[in-house]
Amino acid sequence: MPEQFSDPIIRTAPQPRDCNNNGDIFGGWVLSQMDIAGGVTAARRAKGRVVTVAVEAMTFHQPIKVGDVVSIYGDVERVGRTSIAVKLTTIVARKLDSEEIKVTEGTYIFVAIDDEGRPRPVDG
Repeated sequence: MPEQFSDPIIRTAPQPRDCNNNGDIFGGWVLSQMDIAGGVTAARRAKGRVVTVAVEAMTFHQPIKVGDVVSIYGDVERVGRTSIAVKLTTIVARKLDSEEIKVTEGTYIFVAIDDEGRPRPVDG
């Protein structure tokens, strides 16, 4: 699976404080990490500030556990006049296993903004 990806935008390891009552990592923690990774990707493409305006087609395939190494990959999927859609994929390597597993994927939509927080053209 990793051969199709370039370098991850984020690589991190969740901590026990990031767990829910079942011992899995909170979905919100994963969403926030993906939002950060998507924001980095979109800001690079927009060459400036961006804000998240939507998350679409989010899928959770498997849980993330404490001790997993979490890698988030992103690719610009489409660019509009002021918006950028970033496809994000989260892969984990379990603590004692080198096999990598896709655990989440989704598309985040960002809007390029100016210094006053108003939408601006991505390529302007």
